[in-house]
Amino acid sequence: MKNIPYEDIHFVDSAKPVWNYSLFTEEDVTNYQNGSHYSLYNKFGSHATEVLNTAGFYFSVWAPNATAVSVIGHFNNWDKNAHLLFVRLDSSGIWEGFIPNIAKGTEYKYHITGFQGVNLHKGDPYANYWEQRPNTASKTWQLNYDWKDGQWMEKRKKNNSLKSPWSIYEVHLASWMRPDKNDEETYNSYKEISKRLVPYVKEMGFTHVELMPVMEFPYDGSWGYQGAGYFAPTSRFGTPEDFMEMIDAFHNEDIGVILDWVPSHFPYDAHGLFMFDGTHTYEYADMRKGFHQDWNSYIFNYDRGEVKSFLISSARFWFDKFHIDGIRVDAVNSILRLDYSRKEGEWEPNKFGGNGNLEAIAFIKEFNETIYRDFPDVQTIAEEASDWPNVSKPTHAGGLGFGMKWMMGWMHDTLNYFKMDPLFRKDHQNKFTFSMMYFYDENFMLPLSHDEIVHGKSPMIYKMPGDDWQKFANLRLLYTYMYTHPGAKLLFMGNEFGQTSEWNYKSELEWQLLQFDSHKKLQECVKDLNHLYKNEPALYEHQFDPKGFEWIDLNHRDESVICYRRKGKRSNNDMLIILNMTPVVRNDWKVYATGKPHWKEVYNSDDKKYWGTGDVLNPSVEVKLVDKKSRVFEINIHLPALGSVILK
Repeated sequence: MKNIPYEDIHFVDSAKPVWNYSLFTEEDVTNYQNGSHYSLYNKFGSHATEVLNTAGFYFSVWAPNATAVSVIGHFNNWDKNAHLLFVRLDSSGIWEGFIPNIAKGTEYKYHITGFQGVNLHKGDPYANYWEQRPNTASKTWQLNYDWKDGQWMEKRKKNNSLKSPWSIYEVHLASWMRPDKNDEETYNSYKEISKRLVPYVKEMGFTHVELMPVMEFPYDGSWGYQGAGYFAPTSRFGTPEDFMEMIDAFHNEDIGVILDWVPSHFPYDAHGLFMFDGTHTYEYADMRKGFHQDWNSYIFNYDRGEVKSFLISSARFWFDKFHIDGIRVDAVNSILRLDYSRKEGEWEPNKFGGNGNLEAIAFIKEFNETIYRDFPDVQTIAEEASDWPNVSKPTHAGGLGFGMKWMMGWMHDTLNYFKMDPLFRKDHQNKFTFSMMYFYDENFMLPLSHDEIVHGKSPMIYKMPGDDWQKFANLRLLYTYMYTHPGAKLLFMGNEFGQTSEWNYKSELEWQLLQFDSHKKLQECVKDLNHLYKNEPALYEHQFDPKGFEWIDLNHRDESVICYRRKGKRSNNDMLIILNMTPVVRNDWKVYATGKPHWKEVYNSDDKKYWGTGDVLNPSVEVKLVDKKSRVFEINIHLPALGSVILK
């Protein structure tokens, strides 16, 4: 770290243990206040440095309404008077100073004498490392890791392209696997998780892993969505370098890493951001804008330059220092709308009379512009459940600038359709096909996420109707549909083998189910679908382009048989997908399609290796030319009950 010239160091009193030292320039302060400083992690927080040949740590924190700020910890017996920071004279509200002889890993907090003399003990908003909960102090740290993912970083532009396959395994690190499966107080370390999770994701054929929030958070029951440390991976599993090593391991197996990020709200824990200097520093003061009723948490003040700089710096930090490949932004709808989850009279319209939070919209656009400018080979992903237009369109075209958006409508319609008794599916085919009416409005990701298997919604396998055999057949059918529908894919952990309980963050996945063929073979089915998706260009080359999809047959409602075509850049890569939504075998089913005179079955969900009957396969496919001029062929196949067939 570059030090300021010695002549610019001012010693107020040589007996004082804090030296008046700064990493900030006037330009830094101006950009910070204007909301345009996006690398604040190089300025704020604690930074190991050396001044006048003396090693120590520089500390800086923003507390604009404080009358005094000091650094406290075990090293000074938590004495608020021992290490007082200096406030800058530029009215920035930045307090800073250099404390000599502080070691790496020292626990500390800021003692803030705030508005009206309130005394607060706050963790460092920019800390890279925290004590493990329930302790709440920050730790001095200096990130130091020798990355070994150069090969991945060179080619990830292609791997993270929207024209490449995106099959994402969503993971909650604590509960994927535990040392004691029933003890919520036990965790595998990042190193132990890496040894197990990386080869599993590789073998299953997923292209990316998405981690539910790893940014430091106080309460396990929030799943990480109520965060306190926006610049620190949680210490539950180890050091920041251990987390870097895990990302490195994924990259060296050609697996991208996506992190959940929560710029929508934060909790009221005493050591966190809420009322940071005795006033509404990070959150809106008007609780019509500043309080989330649903989550009992507080909303960032997107109109404040310092807060906007803080948030965009946080997002940028993970790309810059941790080499992540994507960031999934949680609860975007709640950020955009002033009336989110509020009744009439509980919110105030913007200056144009609308319900959009104008400064939040500007923040989202600037966040996306910054990430894609500085890291053009990554993706930003919006969890946005409304009909807000152009979420995944570039800002220069009037959009919000995300790369992709979760397709919540597809998820709800698909699950509602598959929950039905197959007898009634013929009357609801429109629910099944409706997604393609609006699919090309956005770059959509199809999510079967953690939200769908908690709070009484039941696990995926028990959403399916029928007896055990039919449940598994239905679920294989649903997964086949998801993997062959246009768009990126996301599957939450446990869904791949048919977990029979709702997800519980306190325990681990029901790995013992893999002793049963039904679950083990469902897992094998998902594995094969992943590899099919990755290896067949027709399933991803045009996944966000109308030229990549064509309905072939929607005229058999009564039989509930649906057929569509996925198309790649080369016609000989085209694939036909035929879904039989009823428990009735349909022999000699006729499909009429243009193309080539030769088709072969490349996947059948009724295969015995997937716990199907194995009785209705198509080792050879009869094809007959019926219209020479139009090159239309009649394709004769056998359709298994509650089964899917893919032809190439």
